[in-house]
Amino acid sequence: MTPLAVTKTLVDASGALCALGYATLAYLARQSGEPGLLTFFSIVAWTALPAFALYLYAVRRDEPIPVARLLFWAVAFRLCGLVGGPVYEDDFYRYLWDGFRFATAGTPYGVTPEAFFLDETVPTALQAALDQINHPELPTIYGPTAQLLFLLGYWIQPGSVTTLQGLLIAVDLATIGLLLRLAPARNVLLYAWCPLVVKEIAFTAHPDGLGVCLLLAAIVLAARRHVTLAAVCLGLAVGAKVFALALAPLVLIRGKARHWLCFVGSLVLLYAPFALTGGTDLDSLIVFAREWEFNSAAFGLLAPVLGPTHAKFALAAACGVFWLWYYRRERRDGTAVPRGDWVYGVLLVAAPVINAWYLLWLLPFATVYPSRWAWTASVAVLLSYITGLNLNDYDLQAYGQPWWVRPIEFCAIGLALLWDFVSRRRAARDVLKT
Repeated sequence: MTPLAVTKTLVDASGALCALGYATLAYLARQSGEPGLLTFFSIVAWTALPAFALYLYAVRRDEPIPVARLLFWAVAFRLCGLVGGPVYEDDFYRYLWDGFRFATAGTPYGVTPEAFFLDETVPTALQAALDQINHPELPTIYGPTAQLLFLLGYWIQPGSVTTLQGLLIAVDLATIGLLLRLAPARNVLLYAWCPLVVKEIAFTAHPDGLGVCLLLAAIVLAARRHVTLAAVCLGLAVGAKVFALALAPLVLIRGKARHWLCFVGSLVLLYAPFALTGGTDLDSLIVFAREWEFNSAAFGLLAPVLGPTHAKFALAAACGVFWLWYYRRERRDGTAVPRGDWVYGVLLVAAPVINAWYLLWLLPFATVYPSRWAWTASVAVLLSYITGLNLNDYDLQAYGQPWWVRPIEFCAIGLALLWDFVSRRRAARDVLKT
């Protein structure tokens, strides 16, 4: 067999093995109750190891990965998620409710879900979603761009999480297409076949994928000198989730005043209709930033010493210093793709909340700039699902974690980061010797 034929065979064998794992998860997701955590993590290992092994094989042999096969299996994995449905998540009930409120009231903002608990005019299909919304005492926290997706889902089929999954799968496939313009196919395989991506988008329908896709579209457009369109995409990305704001100035770093006006104008056009009719997502975002803590890294260490408020200020200052350093570096060097893995990595280390789906913002950049730490994080952060709720442990709060979860999670990432550092130093010494 030729090397290319061997690679094709390995891609298909690895893809089939992963597809069997995702099909198993889909079957379990269709059963009553959530899959056991041990079973879930076994499936994560089952689907992650072949993907990582295939990537390492392709890199060490310097073999290209056939794009058609990469995409075929990426679609197959996501179809398993579409069939299976959400696992360990209930956020999608809020998405369904927001789509209903947007369609019927003209805005999803300004009124809390609990205000409708006794409203008999709520359709039956949406009443089930209303009853399951977490934090019903708060208005929605999702931005206008995400709300447009929820509205589209409602128009197609009210109260259907499968419809939202399908829409977000289509967006995620567009993300893979954009990544193929920025990185070799063997690198893109890391994202396209990543268990976290498949779980959080295809199974669970988290809308972060929409913001990520728009952010990558802006980067591709800016690289091709379509800076005005890039600015509009950046505005839409920030409207999907405020995370995109961390990279927007880096994408427009050499933009002119009119490009910045397009960026700001697109945000104003997104938010103004809602602000004028009763509210936006900012109120709940402020509550989230002030009060919530989950699976944090540096914040979890500093808060008991400095207090939550002082810890937030200290970490925000540290993030600001890093961002300004990187901004100056980017102005000097002018890379086509900003180091979003660095920017989002630092932000997540400092954040009071690290949910698994937040890694969706980091991993596309770890496709362009592969590293051990980022892809270790893509698996390790799934340990955050070990909570009192998923353990059925009544001695823990619903989202409380056993004491040992965070040390394992962050030590694994830290060791991978150290390995990357040592490897780079060794490679640099080898270059100097030659």
